[in-house]
Amino acid sequence: MNNIPTMTKNLLIVNFLAFAATWILELRGIDLSQLLGLHFFLASDFHFYQFFTYMFLHGGFTHIFFNMFALWMFGSVIERVWGPKKFIFYYIICGIGAGLTQEIVQYANFSIQGLSAYHYVNAGGIQMTTDAYINLWTTIGASGAVYGILLAFGMIFPNERLFIIPFPFPIKAKWLIVGYIAIEIISALGQNDGVAHMAHLGGMLFGFLLIRYWQKHPDSSQRFGRSRGQEFFENMKRRYDQRQQDQRNNRMHAEETQRRRETDEEYNARKRQNQEEVDAILDKIRKSGYDSLTKEEKKKLFDQSRES
Repeated sequence: MNNIPTMTKNLLIVNFLAFAATWILELRGIDLSQLLGLHFFLASDFHFYQFFTYMFLHGGFTHIFFNMFALWMFGSVIERVWGPKKFIFYYIICGIGAGLTQEIVQYANFSIQGLSAYHYVNAGGIQMTTDAYINLWTTIGASGAVYGILLAFGMIFPNERLFIIPFPFPIKAKWLIVGYIAIEIISALGQNDGVAHMAHLGGMLFGFLLIRYWQKHPDSSQRFGRSRGQEFFENMKRRYDQRQQDQRNNRMHAEETQRRRETDEEYNARKRQNQEEVDAILDKIRKSGYDSLTKEEKKKLFDQSRES
């Protein structure tokens, strides 16, 4: 954790604490997702603070694991490029932008399909008010902000090659972003799978607009830069190379230790046995010729000649 930049580390801690709190409070009958998740703005339980709080809640271990893995992997780099203040501002804007996008999409769906579904349900003899219907929509998760971080990485390091799910081969960051955008659009147009795909795209959209604004209005006092992010990759490579070298050294040390454990008496006994086997092979050659040797005997004789 010491190598993780301050804001990225704090975001990881807060998200995992919120996840633990959700699980603990659920055992006590308190649904934190309902209290702090982002509800549809026409619902009676909607509050403006939910645009902020929803991005720290997650629906399950897989949900939070992949979000936090991506935050650690890409957020660590982006924070080194921008610095902690600019990074956390960008993260929050992407998260709020994702929430706004989700609200707009939900309003469109409600206008087109919601009332029809509402009337259909009531026509079937099941009484369901409009408010009860829209109260069903709740959004949670840091995915919108994380997708914004992913976009930032692709814009800053477009040619950096990455190996990441779902692509089975290394791919440049810029094409990775294009691929994820295509996947989210296709998923959003498909059957409802319970994932806020438009929120993911919204996080990217707000991130793109913010980055374009910063590019047109650069901060001359910025003490951070692309080289700080590149340094992160170089440090990762150095640590990987060092681990590989340490493993080789440990393997060689273990082999040397094993050799040293053999006593002089054991060594001499092994040498005598080898010499007796070689003498027997040579005696066989004198009596029956070289062609009479088995494959194993020929190999034994060859190995002995190399050691001599």
